[in-house]
Amino acid sequence: MRGGWRLRRPHGPVEVASAAVVALAALVMVVRTVTVSAGVLVDAWPALLPLGVLVGVAAVWRVRRAVAGRRRDGARLAALRITLAEFDAMDDRHFEYALRDLLVRDGWMAGRVGGGGDQAADVIGDHAVLGRIVVQAKHTRVGGKVGSSVMYAVKGTAGPVHRADHAVVVTNGLFTRDAMTWGDRHTVHWVDRGKLRRWAEDGTALHELLKLPARSRGSWFKRAA
Repeated sequence: MRGGWRLRRPHGPVEVASAAVVALAALVMVVRTVTVSAGVLVDAWPALLPLGVLVGVAAVWRVRRAVAGRRRDGARLAALRITLAEFDAMDDRHFEYALRDLLVRDGWMAGRVGGGGDQAADVIGDHAVLGRIVVQAKHTRVGGKVGSSVMYAVKGTAGPVHRADHAVVVTNGLFTRDAMTWGDRHTVHWVDRGKLRRWAEDGTALHELLKLPARSRGSWFKRAA
């Protein structure tokens, strides 16, 4: 039949009576199914009750364990201190993770993003008041210096690419005079060995150390324009 089957209303007393019988039979089957199911549940209740209690206890235990774990992690990060000697012994990747942990300690929701194609951002953090920060990490040998080219790269991507309010270059070494001067002029903050000690060893928050202003959306785009 073209168009498939379609239901139609019953016509005449015979069809109406037949439909009523079918509906009644269906209702009886539903009632019986519900009754049987309820009986099974009643019979199984003594066994299901302990199982339900165990499931509830396990759920509460898992929640309490997760909360305790977060508290331990928070306490550990709050007390986080890293020495310059420890920084010097790190490789590039561990240096980036250490800077991420310091940002988290200071109240940022931070993550490491460094790697191929990172576009001059190794760590990115977000703060409810201060906005977004981009950190470029430069791990060097002791006495090594970071030049102006790093500042140029960070300035070129922090706002347009990463939508950041603040850009910081951090090294366990030093910066050239030109790099520091250019950074100060173009609002690319720098953290050298001396500032790193105050941040990581002494526990001074980075935004306090650098006197970072509160969030100002669009400021980077205006400067870059």
